[in-house]
Amino acid sequence: MSRYRGAVTHHLAEFNIARLRAPLEATENAEFVSVLEAVNRIAEVTPGFVWRLTSDDERSASYVQVYDDPLLIVNYSVWTDLESLRHFTYRSGHGAYFKRRREWFEEGSSKLVCWWVPAGEIPSTDEAMRRLDRLATDGPSAAAFTFAHAFTPDGTPA
Repeated sequence: MSRYRGAVTHHLAEFNIARLRAPLEATENAEFVSVLEAVNRIAEVTPGFVWRLTSDDERSASYVQVYDDPLLIVNYSVWTDLESLRHFTYRSGHGAYFKRRREWFEEGSSKLVCWWVPAGEIPSTDEAMRRLDRLATDGPSAAAFTFAHAFTPDGTPA
């Protein structure tokens, strides 16, 4: 967590996309869809959670269309720090479903980008998409990074 004289100055934005093997409403995705609400609740009660993108009716970001491809779904959230996001991803109830992602998503279609934002700021989905493009074009940097190649808020490798 980024701290300056005891105050949190930065939060971690996280945006990821993946391409479904079948439409979200397809029978093949029934289990995935059935646990979305529970997994989102796990995120919301995980220490370090700040915000997550939801659809207009408060459903999962999986229902928010930001790309032209209807099989490409997104997840977008903000956390106090990288360790809180890692804990949710791998060590919470989300982790069991994360390990099974190949059942629902095309191999190699999952992409993640993280970056630091001023505490209290929620970047637009357009900004998130630009960060993902930047990571793909330029590789990991303080402006767009992954879990494997993370940076601290001051721009040094984590």
